[in-house]
Amino acid sequence: MANRALTQTLSDDPMGGTVRRTVLPNGLRILTESIPSMRSVSFGVWVGIGSRDETPALSGVSHFLEHLLFKGTKRRSALDISAEIEAVGGETNAFTAKEYTCYYARVLDADLPLAIDIVCDLVTDSVLTEADVETERGVILEEIAMHDDEPGDEVHDVFTEAIYGNHPLGRQISGTVATISALTRKQIDGFYRRRYRPETMVVAVAGNLDHAKVVKAVRAAFDRAGWGDSPAVPAPRRSRTSRVPARSGQIVVHNKDTEQAHLVLGCTGFPRQHDDRFAVGALNNVLGGGMSSRLFQQIREQRGLAYSVYSFTSQYSDAGLFGVYAGCAPGKVEEVLAITRDELARVASEGVTDAEVERGKGMLKGAVVLGLEDTGSRMSRLGKGELLYDELLSVDEILRRVDEVTPDQVQRVAKELLSRPMSLAVIGDFEDGAFTGALD
Repeated sequence: MANRALTQTLSDDPMGGTVRRTVLPNGLRILTESIPSMRSVSFGVWVGIGSRDETPALSGVSHFLEHLLFKGTKRRSALDISAEIEAVGGETNAFTAKEYTCYYARVLDADLPLAIDIVCDLVTDSVLTEADVETERGVILEEIAMHDDEPGDEVHDVFTEAIYGNHPLGRQISGTVATISALTRKQIDGFYRRRYRPETMVVAVAGNLDHAKVVKAVRAAFDRAGWGDSPAVPAPRRSRTSRVPARSGQIVVHNKDTEQAHLVLGCTGFPRQHDDRFAVGALNNVLGGGMSSRLFQQIREQRGLAYSVYSFTSQYSDAGLFGVYAGCAPGKVEEVLAITRDELARVASEGVTDAEVERGKGMLKGAVVLGLEDTGSRMSRLGKGELLYDELLSVDEILRRVDEVTPDQVQRVAKELLSRPMSLAVIGDFEDGAFTGALD
């Protein structure tokens, strides 16, 4: 019994395929969605470890490790990894988030065994040589520099830090020049050995596949690396009840010689599994989720003050953010800020119209369905669903929950969310002390 894998069918979605889940004795979870009409397959290994799991001294280590795992294993060089995938017309990549990291490949269905072998090999058996650490350190420092040259991206990091301060959620995923320069091969390898274990991982696969064959191939790949011996249970999902310290009323201005000023105005939001998350999604679409949104119409269409303006939400297991971004001429920041604050206050006090709610819900439903048109997005749905949520909702169930959102619910959420104390982050050519009193 100790070596038996437990398999169950989670759903047979008429808008997709059959979803099955197997838990191996070592705690590794394997989820597949069989879609016979597809001729491609996306394979991903999701690790429940991200930048919020790092100490201050190790800031950026998850992202550093993501780079290094592609540099070579005991069986493959970095060139081998890329050449073998590209020889069959496939692609492989990875990304790091604050609460997880994902390594994936997309290939023709006939080449799924190769994708499984390569991705599992690099995740479980990387050698992490000293030379590769030094080479990739330079690459990551260039990546940080490139990010710093994009103030439209950088201002989001400034805003997040303004809200969460020194908490891990407030730190940049990439780390800083100081932390990346100081990280040693021993520190990175130690983080890898401690954190990357079968019980912290989810394998997600979508496309034209056979579940039993996928399980057999994944199990063999993990066994080959010596990762299949120790019995374990899947790591629990992150706590939904922990309290993340957050600040409000912050005004942070980074002086930089830019043609445009970039600003984010916002506040704390709702966590990932909040009961009102679908209402928040509809509200976000009404405020700044598209060209028909209030902020786009007020700031760009009617006044021509900005080219790019939108609202956004970020959700974590126990915290969240809401914000509005705009890029405009430096002399227009105060006007854009005033319009934004007035519009948010108006929605908080008066709500939005029934027609706007229906439009916001329609945008949500369209994003769900259109976002599942390829195997990569379906693979991501499986990985995130298992790793981050208590349940894997079918497409029909998601659409039903969106349809159940009412104007009264959106108005209640708007009043609660948009009445929270705001913070402001600005990047541009401004003196110290600029915008003092802008939130009064």
